[in-house]
Amino acid sequence: MQTNTLKKRRRRKLRPIFKILFALIIIFTLIFVLNKVFKTPNTVFEKKLNLKSVSAPDYVDVELIPKGIARRGTVLKEINYIVVHYTGNPNSTAKNNRDYFAKPDTAVCSHFVIGLDGEIIQCVPLNEKSAASNNRNIDSISIEVCHIDETGKFNEATYNSLVKLVAWLCDNSSLTEKDVIRHYDVTGKQCPKYFVDHSEKWEEFKNDVKEELKKY
Repeated sequence: MQTNTLKKRRRRKLRPIFKILFALIIIFTLIFVLNKVFKTPNTVFEKKLNLKSVSAPDYVDVELIPKGIARRGTVLKEINYIVVHYTGNPNSTAKNNRDYFAKPDTAVCSHFVIGLDGEIIQCVPLNEKSAASNNRNIDSISIEVCHIDETGKFNEATYNSLVKLVAWLCDNSSLTEKDVIRHYDVTGKQCPKYFVDHSEKWEEFKNDVKEELKKY
């Protein structure tokens, strides 16, 4: 009888402790869940990508297009590739293409557009998906590049800015020149045309990015 009585007393003493432990488990679980739910996109982006910064460098003109059909505001949770495109409309400017993306009925957009004078415009935040690279939109940064004629060849100023921007993106997302691809490599589309028609020039471009990366 005494043994049973002692066991009951011990149980009574332990009940408050178990209640406290249970309450603590509930509290920590709620904190974890709320932290996941309400974490801002930038925080998720920085953690997933280990980015040093999500701000564009000084040589980039940030003119974000409004949210709509093209820019949906969907969070980009990871970056595995940087995709290079050409605009396909000779002699158009970076501003022309940026403004086209901004139209309410336009369904495509890229993160950056590089113009004929080497100017760079950012159209979409780096922590959001663009609408340029088909099934690679989920894990890539897209760059549209202007060109003078139907060959799609980039002039010197445009080319140099592309190398510089791609190297900066690689450095800030722990990628290398091996992770830089063409739209062609995603869908088989002739884009960027000059680099599809001249695959040796594409390899040369990636080597230039590799050399640029050594400066970081």
